[in-house]
Amino acid sequence: MTRKVCLVTGGGRGIGAAVAREMHAQGYALALMSPSESCETLAVELGGVARRGVAQSAEDIAGIVDLAMRTYGRIDAVLNHTGHPPKGDLLEITDENWDLANEMIVKSVVRMARLVTPVMEAQGGGSIVNVTTYAAFEPSPWFPASCVYRAGVSSFTKLYADRYGPKNIRMNCLMPGFTDSLDVGKFADLPALRRIARAEEQAKAAAFLLTDASSYITGQSLRVDGGLTRHV
Repeated sequence: MTRKVCLVTGGGRGIGAAVAREMHAQGYALALMSPSESCETLAVELGGVARRGVAQSAEDIAGIVDLAMRTYGRIDAVLNHTGHPPKGDLLEITDENWDLANEMIVKSVVRMARLVTPVMEAQGGGSIVNVTTYAAFEPSPWFPASCVYRAGVSSFTKLYADRYGPKNIRMNCLMPGFTDSLDVGKFADLPALRRIARAEEQAKAAAFLLTDASSYITGQSLRVDGGLTRHV
């Protein structure tokens, strides 16, 4: 198959679904995963394939990679996208929930990279984008575990970019701010743009990083937060 292929986890709703639609519009074939049937419904609409699964499951990650390879024989772009782990006051988050956050956020990215890197090496390149959060570099008490581990993903991303850049495989992070895929309208006055983002806007930024439009960008964490954070 010569048509490029994009694999999206968390690809049934919200930002993940918006990225799937954008990559489809750019000519990519799709392999989608999400916990519910929403990924299957979207795959039918967009002419792709889907498998139900969750990011914290090594078996599910392997399953969607296997489905993509059996169907298309290649994987050119990967969007790692998962929801927030359990929230809570900093020292009241249980060990089990810290472990879950690690499985969802960091280990899902590492596991996916282990599986798709040999594929991309054989193809001569590829691009991986990890969806994190605007608060990775300015941690918020609203979701502590998410902030801690998504900052770790930025560190892993830089290490991966250094290691596999010579193989023409790029890895970057997308750091969304408040987006209309969630009920966050009450925060509209916080960003400099005085509104929340549309999921389609996050998808445009993700597609930029996933495609050759960003061919000289790797190891970076791109904030798409409407000017919310103050990090320089």
